[in-house]
Amino acid sequence: MGGRLTRLKVVTGLFAVAVIGLISLIAIANWLVNTRTSSRLYTDIESIPYNKVGVLLGTSKYAREGGYNDHYALRLKAAYRLYTRGKIEYILISGDNGTPYYDEPSTIRKDLLKMGIPPEKIYRDYAGFRTLDSVLRAKFVFGLNEFTIISQTYHNKRALYIAQNRDINAIAFNAGDGTNSDLNNKAREVLARVLAVLEVHWLNTGPKYLGPMIDIGNTPPT
Repeated sequence: MGGRLTRLKVVTGLFAVAVIGLISLIAIANWLVNTRTSSRLYTDIESIPYNKVGVLLGTSKYAREGGYNDHYALRLKAAYRLYTRGKIEYILISGDNGTPYYDEPSTIRKDLLKMGIPPEKIYRDYAGFRTLDSVLRAKFVFGLNEFTIISQTYHNKRALYIAQNRDINAIAFNAGDGTNSDLNNKAREVLARVLAVLEVHWLNTGPKYLGPMIDIGNTPPT
């Protein structure tokens, strides 16, 4: 009986240590992402510096609950404003094209064209499956060492953190948070930041795919 109690205490203690460690990791990761990126975030279009390329991070046009995803609409509007105000010259759409039935870059491109962005100013990155892929492929495939990230505030912070820790001089424009950021979104973001910190500091994770270099402005748009 005494042995069982001892083993139970050991297991309970180890579980408590694991839980405390996990909570601490989550807290530290989110603190790092929040505090290390604030100076590179912009909400005022007048004050944001010029970059040749804006990297528009892809998302679904439609919300899981049905109807349009306002994150999508806000990102496109932000990219349009940056372009028409001369804050960016080209738009690189980086999103998921993992199946023949889901193609974020092409869907976004069609809507940007409808908004009046010239086709020669729009490039597509079909392998932006995750934020890390989008940021690192912008550097290693499209040759960009500095660019403007376009997404929601919470997403921009994580993208900037990845960029900063991979020697990329990025800034970000906050597109507006909209109404599609529910508790599930926020919970996923908390955990995504933990993964981002682990990947850039310990796992040295790279993009899923690389590929031939594409020189934006000189190579014809894809």
